[in-house]
Amino acid sequence: AEARSMESLEKQLICPICLEMFSKPVVILPCQHNLCRKCANDVFQASNPLWQSRGSSAVPSGGRFRCPSCRHEVVLDRHGVYGLQRNLLVENIIDIYKQESARPLHAKAEQHLMCEEHEDERINIYCLRCEAPTCSLCKVFGAHKDCEVAPLPAVYQRQKSELSDGIAMLVAGNDRIQAIITQMEEICHTIEENSRRQKQHLGLRFDALYGILEERKKELLQSIAAEQEAKLQRVRGLIRQYGDHLEASSKLVETAIQAMEEPQMAVYLQHSKELLKKITDMSKASMSSRPEPGYENMDHFSINVDYVAEMLRTIEFQTGA
Repeated sequence: AEARSMESLEKQLICPICLEMFSKPVVILPCQHNLCRKCANDVFQASNPLWQSRGSSAVPSGGRFRCPSCRHEVVLDRHGVYGLQRNLLVENIIDIYKQESARPLHAKAEQHLMCEEHEDERINIYCLRCEAPTCSLCKVFGAHKDCEVAPLPAVYQRQKSELSDGIAMLVAGNDRIQAIITQMEEICHTIEENSRRQKQHLGLRFDALYGILEERKKELLQSIAAEQEAKLQRVRGLIRQYGDHLEASSKLVETAIQAMEEPQMAVYLQHSKELLKKITDMSKASMSSRPEPGYENMDHFSINVDYVAEMLRTIEFQTGA
């Protein structure tokens, strides 16, 4: 259709004298028909052989000739065809037409994949058994003649809908994972804050007991630090695990969104199944490990400093409820 439109436009841009596309400048006759200036001048000169050329020093007189399109008599003044008005609109249209004509036709319309087996056949159906786009001749005579097929647009829309659902599922899962990560980051902050507070309390009490408490103080501080480090390592390891899952899932979402923007059905269907499988696998990945409630609690490091001096060397953290 586009080729026919371009052909119809070209017919409107043909000069009736030279039968070629108008060449600049294009002049408008009084009857509103167009001619190349050179062609108009040739007709005018043929009808007025005694008319002097434009470069002559003498003042030429006017002349007349008939329009080749409608036979209307055109009367010109002493300037001849150079006194006619240029048709800038037609000249601009010619420029645009030449630019469009220089572009390959397939670049102006949607490109269609062609069958490798039948080079002149477009891929227009989808083999449900082989799960691959193919052409009509492959179904009638070729490798898919015994297979069940479906129209390419129907499969395209169905799988695109499945991909859209998968994207929505991943996005929802990513929101949940982000919430869990935020919660665990808060746990880390609470662990660090509780640990800091317990260290401070412990330090104040041991500082009051002077030298005899220093060695024990160091041991108990190390106990707190060890449990803090163990807990932080576990929670941070889970954060990295959830973060890696979130990053991979986000990249998969980006890839799926890009696939959704693919305008060519056949190209889209060549990659959609693998993409849908990745989305399904990602959605099924188990992400259930997280710290148990109260994991950040460090209150069990509390001590009682009301004991007598003889009991100081046996001080230990309280282990009761």
